[in-house]
Amino acid sequence: MTSLSTARPPATTLYSRIREELRERILSGAWQPHDRVPSESTLMAKYGVSRITVRQALGDLESARMIFKVPGKGSFVAENKPFQELGRLQGFAEAMGAMGHETFNRVLRRETVPASATVAERLRLAPGTPVTEVQRVRYLDREPVSVDHTWLPQALGDRVVREDLATRDIFLILENDCATPLGHADLALGARLADEALAGHLGVRTGAPVLHIERLTHDRDGNPVDYEHLYCRSDSFQYRMRLQRR
Repeated sequence: MTSLSTARPPATTLYSRIREELRERILSGAWQPHDRVPSESTLMAKYGVSRITVRQALGDLESARMIFKVPGKGSFVAENKPFQELGRLQGFAEAMGAMGHETFNRVLRRETVPASATVAERLRLAPGTPVTEVQRVRYLDREPVSVDHTWLPQALGDRVVREDLATRDIFLILENDCATPLGHADLALGARLADEALAGHLGVRTGAPVLHIERLTHDRDGNPVDYEHLYCRSDSFQYRMRLQRR
C-alpha cells in the first residue's frame, strides 16, 4: 500500500496550487500588465502535471480577468482592475469618471416603502415611517459590477428619484440638487454568497462570493441621509484604502 508520504496529491490540489502561485506573482507586481505568463508546456514541466490541470488553473485566472489569452501567442497579465478609494467619500460614477471609465446604472426599483426596523434605526426614524428605496445595477465599462440598495428619508428621496438615476450619483444629487452637503460615512465590510437574483444581475454563478458593504452616510451636521447595502463583484472591480500607523 502506498504511504502517505509518497502519495500523489489530487489534481484539484495541484491546480489550486498552480493558480494561487500564479495569482500571487500577479498581485505582488512581479508580473506587470501585458507580461507573458509561462506557457502551458513550461508550467507542465515545472509542476509535473497534465495539460488539463494547467488549463484549469489558467482558466480560473482568465475568468477572474487577471490574465487574457491571445490565440497562437499564449496568456498575458491583464491590466489592473479599476478601483475606488474607500478613504474618500465619493459616488461611484464620480470616482470612475475621473479615471476615464464609462459608467451607467440600470434602475431596478424606486418607490416609497415603510422603513424596516434596521432602516429606521439607521436613519433615526420610527419603524414604518415612509422612506424612499432605490435599487440599481451599476455598470463599469459596460459590465455589471455592483447592485446597490439605497434608502433615503422621504423628503430627500422624493427629490432624488426625480433626477436621472441612470447616469448620476445619488451623492451628487444630494449635494447639488438637494442642497445637502455630505460630511462622513460609516462602513462595514463583509462577504456574502450571491442568491439567484443577485447572481443574475451581476453575471456570476449562484452561490458565488461577493463583497458586501453597508454604508451609512451623514450630512455635515451629522444627520443620516443615505443608508446603503452594496453587493460588488470582486473579480472585475476593487475597493482600496490606505491606512496610517500612528
